Amino acid sequence: MGTNGYSKNSGTGLTKQINKLKQQKMASQKVVYLSDFRETNSLLESKNILVVDDDDIMRSALKRILETQNFKVTLAEDGLSLSKNLETSKFDLILLDVNLPWVDGFELCSLIKEHVQLRKIPIIIISARSNKEDIEKGFEVGAKEYITKPFEMEEILDTINKVLLEDAI
Repeated sequence: MGTNGYSKNSGTGLTKQINKLKQQKMASQKVVYLSDFRETNSLLESKNILVVDDDDIMRSALKRILETQNFKVTLAEDGLSLSKNLETSKFDLILLDVNLPWVDGFELCSLIKEHVQLRKIPIIIISARSNKEDIEKGFEVGAKEYITKPFEMEEILDTINKVLLEDAI
């Protein structure tokens, strides 16, 4: 026995016990399986997004950003163009500006949400209008999210991915 009353070998027994407990705890922890990751990732891949904005530069910028993330992107510059696209294609998400000619984004969002076949398409409003009343109105007419311009690329991608995942579940 050593001077502290323990044998030299008792430390190795304790080390073995600690390692065994550590292994048991590690084994009980939730593991993220690659198949789960791939399934979640595939939910987001190749989604068809309609971008509605009267500003050509904004439409083009959003198209480039979204296409780098493997989204299919269709562009519309106003309500009429939006309507034509909705007649010919199926969309997983609509990014909708508020300041549009003739019919504004709030009215368009409301019309889409009232339509039997289109109401399930999630809409994210993207607008320079950042006051509380406009943001509240966006949610009142059926938008899932409201992003104010200017926005960060990560913010828009995170919001889109969040809405698409919520919609897929």
